Amino acid sequence: MVKSVLVIPQATAAVIERLGRYRTTAAPGLNILVPFFDRVRARIDLREQVVSFPPQPVITQDNLTVSIDTVVYFQVTDPRAAVYEISNYIVGVEQLATTTLRNLVGGMSLEETLTSRDQINNQLRGVLDEATGRWGIRVARVELKAIDPPPSIQDSMEKQMRADREKRAMILNAEGQREAAIKSAEGQKQAQILSAEGAKQAAILGAEAERQSAILRAQGERAARYLQAQGQAKAIEKVFAAIKAGRPTPEVLAYQYLQTLPQMAQGDANKVWLVPSDYGKALEGFARMLGAPGEDGVFRYEPPAPEQAATSEPERDDPSVADWFDTAPDPTVAEAVRAAEAVARKEVPSPLGQPSVERGVDPGVLASGGSPREVGAGEVEPPARPE
Repeated sequence: MVKSVLVIPQATAAVIERLGRYRTTAAPGLNILVPFFDRVRARIDLREQVVSFPPQPVITQDNLTVSIDTVVYFQVTDPRAAVYEISNYIVGVEQLATTTLRNLVGGMSLEETLTSRDQINNQLRGVLDEATGRWGIRVARVELKAIDPPPSIQDSMEKQMRADREKRAMILNAEGQREAAIKSAEGQKQAQILSAEGAKQAAILGAEAERQSAILRAQGERAARYLQAQGQAKAIEKVFAAIKAGRPTPEVLAYQYLQTLPQMAQGDANKVWLVPSDYGKALEGFARMLGAPGEDGVFRYEPPAPEQAATSEPERDDPSVADWFDTAPDPTVAEAVRAAEAVARKEVPSPLGQPSVERGVDPGVLASGGSPREVGAGEVEPPARPE
């Protein structure tokens, strides 16, 4: 009874032989055997299995030996073929993976081997799946776990990688310096442009200010010279009028002439001064012009008859020069001043709800044309002066 009952667990299959010949494959669950005639040849695990093979030395196309570790994922799909078609399917998969890997890597250089893992995995899986199909095995995937080149090659690769990193670092540094130089040059360019624009505007404004100031100075000098000339003309007119009204005698004119001679001799450069030779002739000419000969033949001054003083209208300025002496302020400036005074006179409301009289502007002083005066707290504003 015990030999006639066989229990197979899930995901497991058993190959049953009767009298040494394959009879059936026992499915998971309860199976009935014929005692002494039926026996279990092998129990096969139907789950996907993972097998890691030891490193295998492989020679690349450039005659470099590398050590490659492989991992194979496979699953038994036909227990009968896995038992009767091959004696040990795990060893068969290992050897087939090793030979196929050597064939694939032998046609590649070391650099291609290191950078073509996916290509090697796909080709190796295709070859293994095709070859192990008759064994009742399905290869799911093949992975290269590690590719280890010789130590000398590793040292050379590290140096090459270090050189490449230094090269990229130098390139990036040079690119950064170039960008920084470009940005700095652009900034300097913009700064110089703005500085030139500012200098241009400053020069224009300075020239305009100098032109306006020169115009104003010239206008002031013109008005001053005009007023000075008018004053000199009035002074000369008054002097000659006084001389005529005083009826001077030749003696007075001679005396005045003598008083003028020392003034003509003043100055550090006048070391020697000579009296003019025509001094006597000048006096004689004055006497003959202003006098009349007497009985003794001497010319004496006879004052002219008093003339009626002619009343003349005061001299009036030319209308074309009337605007030279215009001192009225600019209307725009006057309007701005009035607006500022209106804002200054506006009463500021007190935060306590009472009118603030602590500080203000004396309206009487403003009405009289004087300067604003601040009124302190408790101070009575004086009455405005009548105009």
